[in-house]
Amino acid sequence: MAPFLLPHSLYGSGPHRIIAVHGWLADRADYAAMLPDLDRHNFTYVFVDLRGYGEAREAPGTYTTTEGAADILALADRLGWDSFSLIGHSMGGSVVQRVLAAAPHRVRRLVGISPVPASGLHMPPEQRELFASAATKPESRRAIIDFTTGSVRPDAWLDRMVDRSVDRSDPDAFRAWLDSWAEEDFHDEVAGSTTPALAVTGALDPAISADFMRRTWLRCYARAKLAELACAGHHAMDETPLQLIRTVEDFLRADGRV
Repeated sequence: MAPFLLPHSLYGSGPHRIIAVHGWLADRADYAAMLPDLDRHNFTYVFVDLRGYGEAREAPGTYTTTEGAADILALADRLGWDSFSLIGHSMGGSVVQRVLAAAPHRVRRLVGISPVPASGLHMPPEQRELFASAATKPESRRAIIDFTTGSVRPDAWLDRMVDRSVDRSDPDAFRAWLDSWAEEDFHDEVAGSTTPALAVTGALDPAISADFMRRTWLRCYARAKLAELACAGHHAMDETPLQLIRTVEDFLRADGRV
């Protein structure tokens, strides 16, 4: 299926351009808590909705990380961006690594927030069944969010996260995306890349942990870095937005070309 123009929001007017991609459980509104405090002078951020989410909820597609990467590159072309940095949360971490694989010469810096590695995220049968059921069962989404944030968040927050997830995603697309980000292994396409690559994890997340990143992300990228946020789980954008902004923007500034 041909790329199409992803719905997106633009923030800032700085020279360092960034495309940010959401995860499996939400659309681009997943970054909403960060928006007021981003550095809009040095950076220009674009936040996108992948097919099946948000304003692209009804968009047809194959709902794969390869298709998502092609759509992102098509958007960058439409914006006239020859080079840019990438941020991807969870599933979006897999998508932005696909962009790197497809167009390594265009990517300045890569950031994964609790990112699914390029080798995928293979699960035992019971866990895989829970994730598959989340397409139609809000209670499964709640269980996933609760577990991956350390089972310490307020019920009202969990309810809000689930309501947003259900409201902003198409169930069929949601289910199809799972097969792509969880099962596909393309790490050989990015292994050894010299693009600076930061993985940010939350200490409360037992799924995408710092140890898991050491076994995957840090072994894949020649210039990889790891940052662990002590008070965050899998959804650092909502849990610890200020700490996440500082961590990510300090890394993006480190190439000295902001």
